[in-house]
Amino acid sequence: MTTTVAAVSEGTGTPYTLSHLDALESEAVHIFREVAGEFERPVILFSGGKDSIVMLHLALKAFAPAAIPFSLLHVDTGHNFPEVLEYRDRTVAKHNLRLHVASVQDYIDRGVLKERPDGTRNPLQTVPLTEKIQSEKFDAVFGGGRRDEEKARAKERVFSLRDEFSQWDPRRQRPELWQLYNGRHAPGEHVRVFPLSNWTELDVWQYIAREAIELPEIYFAHERDVFQRAGMWLTAGEWGGPKEGETVEKRLIRYRTVGDMSCTGAVDSDAVTLEQVITEIAASRLTERGATRADDKLSEAAMEDRKREGYF
Repeated sequence: MTTTVAAVSEGTGTPYTLSHLDALESEAVHIFREVAGEFERPVILFSGGKDSIVMLHLALKAFAPAAIPFSLLHVDTGHNFPEVLEYRDRTVAKHNLRLHVASVQDYIDRGVLKERPDGTRNPLQTVPLTEKIQSEKFDAVFGGGRRDEEKARAKERVFSLRDEFSQWDPRRQRPELWQLYNGRHAPGEHVRVFPLSNWTELDVWQYIAREAIELPEIYFAHERDVFQRAGMWLTAGEWGGPKEGETVEKRLIRYRTVGDMSCTGAVDSDAVTLEQVITEIAASRLTERGATRADDKLSEAAMEDRKREGYF
């Protein structure tokens, strides 16, 4: 797919065209620059997952050769994959970036939050996230959400207003005709910004291949000790797995998405290269969250309920 631009290549008389990935990249770069011009304290959510990695890559491109005018923020559940945290810290050091960490474990230790019976900490991220946004006075927060991931995310605009309690009201969505974004907000409110809104999982992987972006090895096939729960392969850990009757076995798997180990499942795969992963994704009929995220299977409205409370 190509996008025709209203210009003619000099001396050839033929229209200049952008590839599909070039058009997505151009849109994302435009969004980053718009936010830099409209807001005072933006921040990028960065977990070391593939979408946040692509988002950071685009931000670096948008402002090169200058440094990006944003810091990074990660909500650490305490149950993150070690490989992903190592990648996160290495990337922050490589680009000399400032990283804010909001720790779920800190909130549990202080008695503000309580562990869930199922050991899942993903739903516990909301309070640390919203309080860090308020304490640091961030007025724009970049997230790597894509509309193809989940029904509630498909409802969201590129600029998504949050009230003074960080809550989302779908009725307050603003029109975004001709890529014109309205960042107006009252004191205490902030805007969530999604530069990858119009990307698909396949777009992300094709862009990673084109740009030769390094990823944590967890995204490629490797042997790992896992056990099965609710049709997913989960990594054993201190979070509460496996339970009685759940057998650990070594399998060749990879992860399509990464998050809290207690609710992020792996898929059987022998894809060890970018090309093999792209072929696998192109043939899949399940979204990555639908196939590998247990917290999104709690109910049809699980994600939307959390978004209304302040979750990404």
